[in-house]
Amino acid sequence: MNKVIPAIRVKNLSFYCDNQKILEGVSIDFHESKVTAIIGPSGCGKSTFVKCLNRMKELETEVQVEGRVEFFNQNIYERRINLNRLRRQVSMVLPKPNLFPMSVYDNIAYGVKLVGWRPKFEIDEIVENALKDADLWDEVKNKLHRSALELSGGQQQRLCIARALAVKPKVIIMDEPCFGLDPVASMKVENLIQSLRLRSELTMIIVSHNLPQVSRISDFTAYFNLNEHRIGQLVEFGTTNKIFSSPFDARTREYVLTRIGSY
Repeated sequence: MNKVIPAIRVKNLSFYCDNQKILEGVSIDFHESKVTAIIGPSGCGKSTFVKCLNRMKELETEVQVEGRVEFFNQNIYERRINLNRLRRQVSMVLPKPNLFPMSVYDNIAYGVKLVGWRPKFEIDEIVENALKDADLWDEVKNKLHRSALELSGGQQQRLCIARALAVKPKVIIMDEPCFGLDPVASMKVENLIQSLRLRSELTMIIVSHNLPQVSRISDFTAYFNLNEHRIGQLVEFGTTNKIFSSPFDARTREYVLTRIGSY
């Protein structure tokens, strides 16, 4: 049996924002080429946690870190880390589309051009492939040079995913990717995630409150909640089947039962 390699390994992480402790003692391995879902009640630090994994949180506020976050064995909180490279390799899609006020084409090409100069025909190919990977090409191939902001909400979210895929990340984090989308648009995003699962080189981390969706798309699930001091912590981690069918912790069992029904 092949050994499962962690793409990201978190070791005893405690995290502070503006001197306030948000997370305490989190240890978890995100297995390479697998989909890991992060679930838990609002306010327990899920979004803050995933922003620790590529140091996005420090763009928003002053942070302090105890413990380690390793990306393929490199501690990402070392002083010498190249943050631009890290954030390309550990890419993030936010709950609400954060597109640039540019064309569909330029939204995807922007990040590619930041990496280095490429001839136009190569960028054209990258844009097309990214849109195909995001299952959006057929819908926008005749709108490439129109404003991305003219697209529907679901299309904008898939364009954000295409933009992330264009720079060839090793890990892609999606924080509530179906937030605010109607059922049809949500299903398209879910189907997209399912198709990306077939890309053996891509590791995905998905924050979600939609437990039926989590049960369909993820290999592993991590349940977060607040401890007695109102600080976020990892309560339980395991295969999605285990977490949904026979969780070890009573808090996990109660959370899943109230949101997905009886086992």
